[in-house]
Order: sequence, then structure tokens, then C-alpha cells
Amino acid sequence: MSGPLIKTDKNDVFSRRDFLMAATAASAYVITGCATNPVTGQNQLMLMGRGEEIDIDKKNAPHQLSADYGPSSDPVMSAYISQLGIGLSRLSHRPDMPYNYNVVDATYVNAYAFPGGTIAATRGIMASLENEASLAALLGHEIGHVNARHTSSRMSKAMLTQIAVVGLVIVAASSDDRLGPLAAGLGALGAGALLAKYSRDDERQADELGMEYMVRAGYDPKGMVGLMDLLRGMQKKKPNALDMMFASHPMSDERYATAVSRATTQYMDAKGLKLGRERHMDSTASLRKIKPALDMMQKGEAAMTKQQYRFAEKEFSGALKIAPDDYAGLMMMAKCQLAQQKPKNARDFAQRAQQVKPSEPQSGHVLGMASLYSKDYRAAYNAFSRYEGMLPGNPSTVFMKGLSAEGMGDTRLAAREYMRYAQADSRSKQGQYALSRLSKWGYLKNQEQQQQPLRAR
Repeated sequence: MSGPLIKTDKNDVFSRRDFLMAATAASAYVITGCATNPVTGQNQLMLMGRGEEIDIDKKNAPHQLSADYGPSSDPVMSAYISQLGIGLSRLSHRPDMPYNYNVVDATYVNAYAFPGGTIAATRGIMASLENEASLAALLGHEIGHVNARHTSSRMSKAMLTQIAVVGLVIVAASSDDRLGPLAAGLGALGAGALLAKYSRDDERQADELGMEYMVRAGYDPKGMVGLMDLLRGMQKKKPNALDMMFASHPMSDERYATAVSRATTQYMDAKGLKLGRERHMDSTASLRKIKPALDMMQKGEAAMTKQQYRFAEKEFSGALKIAPDDYAGLMMMAKCQLAQQKPKNARDFAQRAQQVKPSEPQSGHVLGMASLYSKDYRAAYNAFSRYEGMLPGNPSTVFMKGLSAEGMGDTRLAAREYMRYAQADSRSKQGQYALSRLSKWGYLKNQEQQQQPLRAR
């Protein structure tokens, strides 16, 4: 018998081979072959079809939106981006994709697209744009990534080299069962893990498509020029606010120069089309009222990544004085308190955040973490269970449930959660910890133990 066996009950034995097959199946949905690029008409390497693109989107996009503190609660701004985006996507090369558009409450500057058509822009970039034409350029660019299947193509290449596309565990357990250091993106799957990093060629093509779509929709191509100029300027003046943007969207002076050239030559006749400044300002008025708070949150988040927690706390505190009921601000402060090992304070801020935005699950994850730090294991398990009920599919939550159940002294329940986690990830430090507990409690038997009776005969 090859490999260790995982025993789930007296009659159910799970082999290492089954274990690895299940883990592999959970990580990707693959079909082999090439596909025709809907933009260029040329064949390209593509290991997933339209259905797989949509399936990956449905599984992963909700986690990223939650990592970015969820869709905005501002109905005016939400309707604005949705109406604009849907109008642009109808004029694209793939109008049949199930597009949906979101403004997310994150304050860093970014926009991103998942392969099935989920597109989001952060409050940070929405507050920075000066007119509707620039927003059309931004959304057109992201629609271009979906249309040219850039994310799908890069994920397909990653599958061939067995590079993990998704999987970020936020908290580690050390050998003495205590929790390890916190990451800034607590309780979420980060954009850097979920979203493809585009090449410069991808960005050039998305820029070209974005301008094509926005002009088709009746917008002045100066909107794209303005967007490129804005990002170029911010890269020099506020690099921290753009870290995530340029991690996936490489920026260069060339992109700005190309936009200027294209606007004055290829789309010269489109000069004088609408810019939509007034409508954009009206639709984003709520953001501009709290712009100083957004800037403070950006500074605080940058400080968190450098582990400058006291400076971050000062910035978050200032932001909450301006916008006391801001969900993202409350959550950032809760994470900052956890990072400083102040679980009671973290719990207070997370509970306030949960009251402000009960439909957004990330606050429950932070409540669970605060309870773990306070050794209130039952409260932690309940909080993580509530989070998983609202947003299933985050492996770190399953591991945290295992730790919570272990702290409660319920080894049967802990084993069930560790089993779930180990089936998805057995190689990480957390996976090894889960396997060690399963072995200690008799749920995991190694190969030598299984072969001993055979040698005795």
C-alpha cells in the first residue's frame, strides 16, 4: 500500500494518491487545446473555455471583492459604474459575457477584471479620476483584458508549469500551537494571488481596446490620455497608493505617449466628444467629501506593510474622525490593533464594522482572529463558521476553525477541519501542522505502520 492513509472513520480510508488527486482537482478546471482569440482571430494557448472562465470568476471574484472591503454601499456610485460599464461591454468583442461592475471600498488605487467579466474599481481610483471619459477608458481597458482573454491565457500557461494561481494563508501556527505574525491582508485572498500579472504587450492591447470601446460609446479619447497622465503622475508622487495597480498593470511613459498619438491620429475625428465631468463629479460626490480620510487610509495601509503600526494607527484614527462609520477604515484599524496584539480593541472595531456593513463577511474573520488571540475559542469557531457560511472557499478560514476547535479541546471537530484543510493544501506550514495533528490523534497512519503486519507474516 503506497503512501500514508488518512482515516476518516472505521470504514473510510483516504490514500495519499486520492488525497493528491483531490487537491489537484480543487485547484483548477482544465481542458486542453488552443482557442481562437476573439479580438485578433488568431489561435492562442488556452486550457479553459468560456464556461471555465465564468466558473473561476464565480469562485474567486467574491473573495477579492471582500478582500477589498466589499462593494460600495453608495447606490448612486454603484449605479453609475454599472450603467457605464454595461454600455461599454455591449460594444466590445465579447458582449455575451456576464459582466458585472463594482466600486469596492478599498482605498488603494487600482482596477481589475476577472476572466468571466467581474470588473471592479477601488474608491481610491474613483476619487482620483476627473471625468466620465477617463472612467470609460479605465473600464474599457479592463473589458479589453476580458475580451482578449489575457487572464485566461496567463492562467493556462501557469497551469502547464504547475504554478499555483490561487492560495494565500494569512496566519501560521508555530510548533507550540501559538499564532504567528499577521499579514496585512487578514482574512482575504489578495489581488496579487488571484489576478494575473499582465505583460506590457497585454497592457498595450488593453489600452488599444479601451480607447476603441470608449470612442464607440461616444467619449472623447482625451479621457484615455487623461487616465494615463494621472497614473503616470501618481506613480512619481504617490507610489505607495499604486503598489497594487502596477503589480498587475505595468505603467510606462510609452503608454502615455501612445495614447496621445492614437488620440491625435487614429481617433482625430472623435475629438470633441463628451468628457462627462459634471456627471462624474455628481456621481462621486460622496467620495470627494471624505477624500482626506481616504488619503489617510492609504498612508496607514502603506505603513502596515512596513510594520509601522503606531504610525498606521495614527492615520486610521485621523481617517475615522472624518468618516467614523467607514467600514474599510474600521476594518483597517481592527487589523492594526491585532497586529499590535490588542485583541480587545480589534474586536471592538470589527464589531462596529459588522454593524455598519452586516452583509460584508470580512469583519467576521477578524472577530474570529481577535477571539483566538483572547483564547475565546468557542467565540472564534462561531465567528469563523459564520464567515464561511457567508463566503465559502477561503482555506485559511478552515485552518482557523481547526485551531479554534483544538483550543476548545474538541479533537474530533478539529480533526474534521484539519482534514478539510489538508486535502486542499498539505505542503504549506499550515498543511504540515494539520497533518501532524491528524497523525497525533490517530487519523493519519504512515506507510511503515501499514506495512508492518505484512512483514510480520
